[in-house]
Amino acid sequence: MTAKRHSWLHATVASAFLWGAVATPALAADTIKIGILHSLSGTMAISETILKDLMLMQVADQNAKGGLLGKKIEPVVVDPASNWPLFAEKARELISKDKVAAVFGCWTSVSRKSVLPVFEELNGLLFYPLEYEGEESSYNIFYGSSVPDNKAIPAVKYLMSKDGGNVKRFVLEGTDYVYPRTSNKIIRAYLK
Repeated sequence: MTAKRHSWLHATVASAFLWGAVATPALAADTIKIGILHSLSGTMAISETILKDLMLMQVADQNAKGGLLGKKIEPVVVDPASNWPLFAEKARELISKDKVAAVFGCWTSVSRKSVLPVFEELNGLLFYPLEYEGEESSYNIFYGSSVPDNKAIPAVKYLMSKDGGNVKRFVLEGTDYVYPRTSNKIIRAYLK
C-alpha cells in the first residue's frame, strides 16, 4: 500500500511539472510547494480532515525518500471551513500568493465547481480525488475517479439483462445535491 501511495503522489506532482502548469516560484529554493484544500472545520471536516492527513502522510513519506526531483515537497494547508465561496478564495491564495505547483483537494462537487473558474483563470492545477458526476471537463482539473456512465449505466444494463433479472421498472431516488441529481438525469436518459 505504501508503494502505491508513494507512486501516486510522485506521479501526480511530477505530472504537474511535465504538464507545464507549474509557476516558477513554486520551484524556489529546495522545495516544491503543493496546496492542500480540504475543510478542517465546519460540517465537512469529518470527511475531509482524513484526506488532509493522508496527503501529509504521503508528503512525509516522499520527503523521507529524498523528495521529488531532488527537492523536498512543502505542503501548504488551508481550511475553506465547509464554505463553498471560501474554497474559491483559498484556491486563489494558494495559486497567487503561495505559488503552489498543484493543489490537492475538494470533497464535494459544489466545492470543485466553485474553484473551477479560479483554476482556469490562473492556470492552476487541481487534483480532485473523488468520483464526480461527469458533464464537466477542464484542462486545469485532474479528475481522479469514475463518473456515472462508468458504473451506473453498466449496472442498469446488467439489471435489464436476463442474468440481472430482466428488470423493467426503475425508481430513481437520491439526496438533493449535484452528484445524485446528475446521475439520475443520465440514468433517466439511458432508460428512455
